[in-house]
Amino acid sequence: MFKLYLKQITITFIVLFFNPLIALSQETTKEICPAELTNAIDAVINRPIFNRSRWGILVETLSSKTTIYSRDAEYYFIPASTAKLLTTAAALQQLRPQFRIRTSIYGDGKGNIYVVGRGDPSFTETQLKSLAEQLKQQGIENIDRLIADDSYFQGMIVNPNWEWEDVQAGYGAPINSLIFNQNAIDLVLSPQGLGQPLKVTFVNPAESKEWQIENNSLTVAKNEKEFVEVGRDFIQPIIRISGQLRIGSASEPVYVAVVEPVDNFLNKFRQVLESEGIRVSRIVKNSQTTSNLNLTELAFVESPTVGELIEEVNRKSNNVYAETLLRQLGVRSRLVPKKKSDNQTLAKSLEEVKVILTRLGVTPNSFRLNDGSGLSRHNLVSPEALVQTLRIMANSPWANIYRNSLPVAGVSGTLSRRFRNSFAEGNVQAKTGTISGVSGLAGYIQPRNFQPLVFSIIVNQSDLETKDLRTAIDEIVLFLTQLRSCG
Repeated sequence: MFKLYLKQITITFIVLFFNPLIALSQETTKEICPAELTNAIDAVINRPIFNRSRWGILVETLSSKTTIYSRDAEYYFIPASTAKLLTTAAALQQLRPQFRIRTSIYGDGKGNIYVVGRGDPSFTETQLKSLAEQLKQQGIENIDRLIADDSYFQGMIVNPNWEWEDVQAGYGAPINSLIFNQNAIDLVLSPQGLGQPLKVTFVNPAESKEWQIENNSLTVAKNEKEFVEVGRDFIQPIIRISGQLRIGSASEPVYVAVVEPVDNFLNKFRQVLESEGIRVSRIVKNSQTTSNLNLTELAFVESPTVGELIEEVNRKSNNVYAETLLRQLGVRSRLVPKKKSDNQTLAKSLEEVKVILTRLGVTPNSFRLNDGSGLSRHNLVSPEALVQTLRIMANSPWANIYRNSLPVAGVSGTLSRRFRNSFAEGNVQAKTGTISGVSGLAGYIQPRNFQPLVFSIIVNQSDLETKDLRTAIDEIVLFLTQLRSCG
């Protein structure tokens, strides 16, 4: 089971605004000299509540590469989603911003239709309808066999280094070549009368016929804590829901990973085809590539550009998008993985990222990735690697695309509710990272009276709540926004 504290997001930021540790109002915030910064940051991370936590911090000027503050910056940390900074930098470098992922429909002239996926994470029913309409325009009314070619990405579709509870969730969905709706089932949980179970609604009503719901959730009083736990069976089509929402509160969206993504894709496509008047006799999963067959492309759709996909990755911290972009690198790689793996495309992709970033100037042994999203606890990344990557991208031809993909403090993405009404609002662009016991933030800062900064802050091995870690990180970031040049 995985747990979502969705409603506590608001509570977290109310605490942040009134926490005495952090002065968010401009009236109480004072500018500080660089010489005072070390003591100010040390006073935060050396508090007794962090005695058992581990901090890694690096702050440098963007242009002159002057170190403003450093703490264990060259050591490995679990990066959580700040690892996406490495993935998206490598993807921009290798694929280029205008690249699009193509999904094709081929025919063999014998009544068979082949669907060839290439890992488009943005693929939804809209694209299915477009493909069906294109086939209809070609006069196709009957399909003998609808065959899926899911061979573009080779290897296991579930990362073996992900936690059991994560692979049940939509954010830990399987990664394959034919993705539909991010390989997730969308549900909405709504409170009912006091003491009653939450109402479960399928966003796609047809899916309600395919899944059984075990609902142990509850509608509670307005002063009760809110959380939901959603999981699924790996053998039977069962979704399990528990937790509680307050009476009268807003509904909450939740997402559950599908078990068999190719079956899910084919079944949805068959429904769409038949709604367009195209009869499908049977559907077939095919693990073999169609590249050596004599086929004619009949229809295709393309994803948004890599530049647009990267914005989804960094701004919304979308794991499925990150993992598919990572695998695009492996498909094109000529490297032979050093270790034999059942996850061939993933293994090649991870080595390709290392080669790309090392070539750009990132210290080779400063990071070791096991995925592209940061969900794996086997990822090891130093603050040094993140700062080097951020600086390199700031001087690359795609600097604006990369930087603008990041959340803006108090404005957009995963930072939209942090740093409001502070010096940081609008002046910090950074990638967040959060898994249990881990919190991080890395990006760019433009102080009002100091030169631009690049930074990485990571805290690991903590038993504190996420809100406590974020409060401390945000306090450090505010110190950085208050820097001024002193004589």
